[in-house]
Amino acid sequence: MLGALQNGGLDAAEAEPRCSRAACSADATTRLEWRNPRIHDEARRKVWLACGEHAGYLEDFLRQRDFPVTASALAAEATDHEDGRA
Repeated sequence: MLGALQNGGLDAAEAEPRCSRAACSADATTRLEWRNPRIHDEARRKVWLACGEHAGYLEDFLRQRDFPVTASALAAEATDHEDGRA
């Protein structure tokens, strides 16, 4: 990524939605919206993206912590997300 920044920006391939699972760079297919109710109010939502292999894992990770989570198919134009990693 440092090379991309030094070359004036991200390449188109790096701008594609990627899975938020640590060490995974697969294309994202699922959007997970969640929040930590102990520190965030109803309006605050975080977004993780997941590939088909990790969607269930990430959703379970959040549910085990009693975080409200909603999973939905990732729309092709939905690239705005917080780049969280599990």
